[in-house]
Amino acid sequence: MNKAFLKDREDERIRLGHPWIFDNEIGKTQGDCATGEQIEVYSKAGHFLGKGILNNNSKIRIRIFTRKREEEIDAAFFETRVREAFETRRLFYKKEDSYRLLFAEADLVPGLIVDRFADVSGKTFLSVQFLTLGVDRFRDEIVAALTNVVKPDGIFERSDVHVRGLEGILERKGWIGAEHDPKVTIRENGIDIRVDLENGQKTGYFLDQKDNRALVARLAKGRDVLDTFTHTGAFGLNAWKGGAKSVVSVDISEEAVATVNENIALNGSGASMTALAADVFDLLKEYEREGRQFDMIILDPPAFTKSAKMIEKAYGGYKEINLRAMKLLRKGGLLVTCSCSHFFGADHFYRMIQNAAMDAHKTVQVLERRGPGPDHPTLVGYPESDYLKCAVMRVW
Repeated sequence: MNKAFLKDREDERIRLGHPWIFDNEIGKTQGDCATGEQIEVYSKAGHFLGKGILNNNSKIRIRIFTRKREEEIDAAFFETRVREAFETRRLFYKKEDSYRLLFAEADLVPGLIVDRFADVSGKTFLSVQFLTLGVDRFRDEIVAALTNVVKPDGIFERSDVHVRGLEGILERKGWIGAEHDPKVTIRENGIDIRVDLENGQKTGYFLDQKDNRALVARLAKGRDVLDTFTHTGAFGLNAWKGGAKSVVSVDISEEAVATVNENIALNGSGASMTALAADVFDLLKEYEREGRQFDMIILDPPAFTKSAKMIEKAYGGYKEINLRAMKLLRKGGLLVTCSCSHFFGADHFYRMIQNAAMDAHKTVQVLERRGPGPDHPTLVGYPESDYLKCAVMRVW
């Protein structure tokens, strides 16, 4: 067995639960240590820390799959991991629900994302991303495990992401096995949503905000709602379902707005809900100049930073949209604001809200601090899995 011994004092983070070993943390190795091979990880003093897959092409040299020396990383290993994840989700979700089945490192399978979409027809489809060399090497075994455990009607691969290039592997996209219509319709919180497995963002749809969208539905009755960075219109549709007086859903992408309009038609919500293609930053300024106001505003932007170096720039972007949203709310209005960047942590996020409130000359009451649902678990010791912040606030 290949072995890697960490440098002095580099093992504490790993002992606390983090599954990544960076290239500059390794002191010495034993064995062939070829890319794609299994490797045991030890502290400098020789204490066993875990077993993973080695990738000499990546700065993240080793990703730990197991903390048990006797556990082999093979077909049985992946079937066990898939079954454990599947059984955990069944504690929270019903057969007709759509949810994230495997959340990579947080489900102890580094680099593997699997979303389960339950079509209203009764069929089930999986959208799969193999993000790292370790899981890509076991692609056939993982597909077999998913087929055996979940028994989906189809599996679509969305490994068309740039991070595969950092792992030294090519991008890939398409059906695995039998082909189907890549556009499916799921039902979330009583609302029908069209999901494009082939061309939708990430795996086709963002499932992590399901519970937060349900909360918006409970709060929206009788309110004029502005839903920004809407993507598929899901937040806005939940607001409509909850009895909102009016809903404006905004996205900069014309393709996204076309999808929103499709979902509006699908749910018959056109009498009180409209979709608009616009830059949210510009639109908030325009609405402020016009003196337009709302009773509820939803801010669910994409990650403004994907690296620690860009936190300050991201801070400015988050602060601007929150400050302007606070100014557009009627007295006592509700602001639901989110950040999906793990680099922009909770401390940054809530400090940004505080400073935005100060500069907007508003008094802000945080009613609830939320995150994703239980299908997006947080792995203790791995802060990257604790990424989504969602604050529900009242603004005076």
